[in-house]
Amino acid sequence: MNKPNDPAYSRVLLKISGEALMGDQGFGLHPPTVAKIAEEVRSVHELGVEVCMVIGGGNIFRGLQGSAQGMERTTADYMGMLATVMNALAMQSALEALGIHTRVISAIRMDEVAEPYIRRRAVRHLEKKRVCIFAAGTGNPYFTTDTAATLRATEMSCQAIFKGTLVDGVYDKDPAKHQDARRYDKISYDDVLAKNLKVMDASAIALARDNGLPIIVFSLDEPGGFRGVLSGAGTYTTVQDRA
Repeated sequence: MNKPNDPAYSRVLLKISGEALMGDQGFGLHPPTVAKIAEEVRSVHELGVEVCMVIGGGNIFRGLQGSAQGMERTTADYMGMLATVMNALAMQSALEALGIHTRVISAIRMDEVAEPYIRRRAVRHLEKKRVCIFAAGTGNPYFTTDTAATLRATEMSCQAIFKGTLVDGVYDKDPAKHQDARRYDKISYDDVLAKNLKVMDASAIALARDNGLPIIVFSLDEPGGFRGVLSGAGTYTTVQDRA
C-alpha cells in the first residue's frame, strides 16, 4: 500500500510542448526554463520513478503552420520532427548537468546525435533508471507529438501520461478568457472528445482510451508540481474511463 507521499506510479511519460521551453521569449529555447523543467524531472527521478519524455517542436517549427503558408505538408512535418530532436538534445544536456543519465531516442535515424528507436532497448534504459526522451514523433508525417507520446507511453508500458501545460488542469472553456471557466477534477476520454476540449489531439485521446492509459493534466509553472501531482497533491485533472 502506498504511503500518502509515495508516488502513485512507477513508470510515467511526461509530455510537454515545445512552447514550454520558450520561457518569456516568443521563439526558440530559453536555457533557464529548460533547466527548471529538468529540475522538475530530477525531483521525480529521485523518487525512483522511471521517466520518459516527449517534447513538441512548436517553439522552433510547427509543420501544420508551415503547410498553411504554402509548404508541402510532408516536408513541413519532417521539419517539425527535426525541431523536436533539437529540443530533446537541449533537455538531455540540462538533465545530464544535474547528474541524470539520459538517452535521446529518435524515430528518424541520426546515429551521430541520437539512438534509433528500438523498443526493447528503450525499456532496458528505463529499467536502468535512465530518462528516455523520445524525439522525431512517430517518424511519420501527419501525426502529432501528442499521438507519439501516447504511442510511446503504451509501448513502454507506462502507467500514465503527465501532460504539462500552462494551466492547472482541463477546463470547460479557456480560463484565460473566461472568469467563470470550470476545472474538472476528473473527466472521461469520451467527454474530452465530445466537448472538443483540446487536451490532446483526438487520435491521442482515442489511443489512450483504447489502452486504458490515464492522462493527468497539470501546470508546469507550479514549482514542484510534477512531483506533487505524482504523489496525489496539488491541482490537476485526470482523464480516464469514468469521470
